[in-house]
Amino acid sequence: MRPADLELIHLTKRYGQTVAVDAIDLKIKAASYCCLLGPSGCGKTSTLRMIAGHEAASDGDILFGAANITDRPPAGRGTAMMFQSYALFPHLNCVDNVAFSLKMKGVGKTARQARARALLATVDMERYGERLPGQLSGGQQQRVALARALITEPQIVLLDEPLSALDPFLRVRMRIELRRLQRQLGIVFVHVTHSQDEAMALADLIVIMNNGRIEQSGSPREVFNRPKTEFVARFIGGHNVIPTDTGSIAVRADKLVLRRPAAGQNSALNAVVRSVEYQGTYLQLALDAEGGRELTATVDEAAFDDLPFKPGDPIAVSWGETDVHHLDAA
Repeated sequence: MRPADLELIHLTKRYGQTVAVDAIDLKIKAASYCCLLGPSGCGKTSTLRMIAGHEAASDGDILFGAANITDRPPAGRGTAMMFQSYALFPHLNCVDNVAFSLKMKGVGKTARQARARALLATVDMERYGERLPGQLSGGQQQRVALARALITEPQIVLLDEPLSALDPFLRVRMRIELRRLQRQLGIVFVHVTHSQDEAMALADLIVIMNNGRIEQSGSPREVFNRPKTEFVARFIGGHNVIPTDTGSIAVRADKLVLRRPAAGQNSALNAVVRSVEYQGTYLQLALDAEGGRELTATVDEAAFDDLPFKPGDPIAVSWGETDVHHLDAA
């Protein structure tokens, strides 16, 4: 099957009187990695489950290429879903877990196990084929679950917070593997996460959701450098939202210019250093600015060594005109 775009048109999900997903429109290009990002309850998982067919859409359409798949059963959509819990059968070894859906389709044992072993090799798990899930680490179980999702040769892979149960080191390693595999397969991946770092590292397209609606979508660099709203600027992180007479502006934390106050020098804001945190290659300063504003500044290690600050120090804060991004009103 040729790669195709996935498109959501006015897609809506209601649970009684509650609107979980509110008439969203979204186009995910063929062979791209999309991350649905947002806080708990924003509608991202409901959106994923509607794409999968595990939740019925209340209104709107789901198109995959020229086909309207809105009312198709899950098995007829060309999708495969990898659940947060992995949901492996504890009494089956890895090969049989991966091959299970082919067994349900009547594929012979030799053929289905051969296909399962090939997919385990793709995710670097072929040497564990005879082990039970309880004999595997969390990261290994995740790889088996991913191989199981791929065995039906889907055109869309749906991932519901697949990295949340892993330790930080393994999470970074596995997101590299997910991206590599998606590029190798050349199919659409739609990945739900609440982690900004995860979405920034993985996605071609980031979709930030809030209260059932899409606040902003775009490439990671576009969304980070040009947040549209105060919600996006705050949620994506790394920005200071500063009210002005003409509306709010966003200034990246690494673009704040810090110096010691001096007579005769102008600054945008005066502040006091509340805390200093060492983060390895940079230091993060929390600032209490005039007017009750709270700001965050990041300073690289060498610059901080040249001009160190400590909690309680007064500080003058400014920024360049080109570093100001005006935000839309809510």
